[in-house]
Amino acid sequence: METQTRNPSDTVNAVSWVSYLLHFVVAVAAVVPGLHASVFLLIVAFIMDMVMQGDALGTYQGSHYSWRLKSVLIAGGLYLVTLPLWLLLLVPGWIAWALISLWFLYRIVKGMLALSDRRAV
Repeated sequence: METQTRNPSDTVNAVSWVSYLLHFVVAVAAVVPGLHASVFLLIVAFIMDMVMQGDALGTYQGSHYSWRLKSVLIAGGLYLVTLPLWLLLLVPGWIAWALISLWFLYRIVKGMLALSDRRAV
């Protein structure tokens, strides 16, 4: 956990909430059958986090920006690693992707709860 030496700006707070909401929409759509969210939303949120991460350093928000970036990178890597399961064996691929999606949703909800308490994640 990084040191909280200053308060985050209103912009850092607002972008953080928007990013969490975009991640949440994508995460929920990934685990609820029949719902679809564009990868575009995830890319937009990821870029927002990359751009604003420097402004959040030294605040509790800094941990949230790195939390979301790591969550996307890890989930994306896991989806790529398990892609052959989809191509070769449909059911194991579906199970693997469902578990990854649930893990991603957990990370986003955990971060949102910490953010609502104005604490580092």
